[in-house]
Amino acid sequence: PQGVKLDQSNSRISLPKLGWMRYRNSREVVGEVRNVTVSQSCGKWYVSIQTEHEATEPQHESTSIVGLDAGVTKLATLSDGTVYPPVSSFKVNQRKLARLQRKLSRKITFSANWQKQKRKIQRLHTHIANIRKDSLHKVTSEISKNHAMIVIEDLKVSNMSKSAKGTTERPGRNVKAKSGLNRAILEQGWYEMRRQLEYKQLWRGGQVLAILPAYTSQKCACCDHTAKENRQSQSQFECLECGYTANADIN
Repeated sequence: PQGVKLDQSNSRISLPKLGWMRYRNSREVVGEVRNVTVSQSCGKWYVSIQTEHEATEPQHESTSIVGLDAGVTKLATLSDGTVYPPVSSFKVNQRKLARLQRKLSRKITFSANWQKQKRKIQRLHTHIANIRKDSLHKVTSEISKNHAMIVIEDLKVSNMSKSAKGTTERPGRNVKAKSGLNRAILEQGWYEMRRQLEYKQLWRGGQVLAILPAYTSQKCACCDHTAKENRQSQSQFECLECGYTANADIN
């Protein structure tokens, strides 16, 4: 666009009315610059550069297919037996966040000290989100690199994490337990994990296949026999038709 100049070798960018300034180059800018957006979040400034260039159709290095089961006690379990531990960025910082929020409640609303304390809370929320996103990037990059097709359940996270509180006329049941489950689901970042897998597979020439989750926990991976009785417990799967046994997350 007019007025925008890019000097990648020296990590500099020139913007209209602002002139030259340095920026941290996260990756090489390829192609012709079409649009530049400047934004601010928690006191930090970001510049997004949109370009246009011809890209060749990528071919994935792998030919393998893997199923992925997203969870709470485990972030993800693959059908080849690989297990990724849960993300705990919020849990680790929960006490610190509660302490900052208590301090905020004791300050006069909209005062200078209140504004200062609120910025501290915002920075911590950003820190928690960055830890989660970084953990997910490491996991999704490894999965995307090793598998050409990734099969996932088409989970509706917004529906799964709805409050069970109900109304005054029709109060919900097990509200506290459901609230804890909702928090755990959102902390794992299932939607973000799927988003990252989809664009990384697109880059590599792979594919993400989302299937309906109905009865997948009861269906045998070996013979396709589907029955409620195949799940003897939450953690164990045993097919009554062919005798196949496995951890329920791996099946």
